[in-house]
Amino acid sequence: MNIAATYDYLTRARRDLWRTLEAVPDALLSRPLIEGVRFECLKDYVFHIAEVEDGWINGDIRGGQMLQRAIPELRDAGPSFAAIPLGTLLDYWRVVEGETLRYLASLTEHDLARVVPLEDWPEEQLTVGALLSHVMIHEIRHTAQLCVLLRSQGVAPPSLDLLFYL
Repeated sequence: MNIAATYDYLTRARRDLWRTLEAVPDALLSRPLIEGVRFECLKDYVFHIAEVEDGWINGDIRGGQMLQRAIPELRDAGPSFAAIPLGTLLDYWRVVEGETLRYLASLTEHDLARVVPLEDWPEEQLTVGALLSHVMIHEIRHTAQLCVLLRSQGVAPPSLDLLFYL
């Protein structure tokens, strides 16, 4: 996977998704749509996408603290994010994106090949490149779910197909 090109696509597609989400009433973003699962409302997905990127890149890969800890409204929030303003969630995602862009700009081929020790899966031997690919594919999957959920609520989602961003 071309990490830089894929992340560039994601940052541009996010803008379209964020614009759509910002036009949706908060009541719809906070409404439970799928009961009994981990992500019940649209805001839960928004938080999860940013948190996964933050956790893998800033926590596991870089060995630091997650950026989430610096945001008081999110530090101890969850598991549901329905009560958190969308603006707070998107601000967090923007902070994560900014830090990811800085990190990706510094990567070398040697960095991408480095094996990352995983506390939760000590038997796994995954490289930085493999984990970054995972993070990006993870976002693609969940943004597709967000688009389907938006459509199910009568909101026209953005078309996030890669073709439109080439």
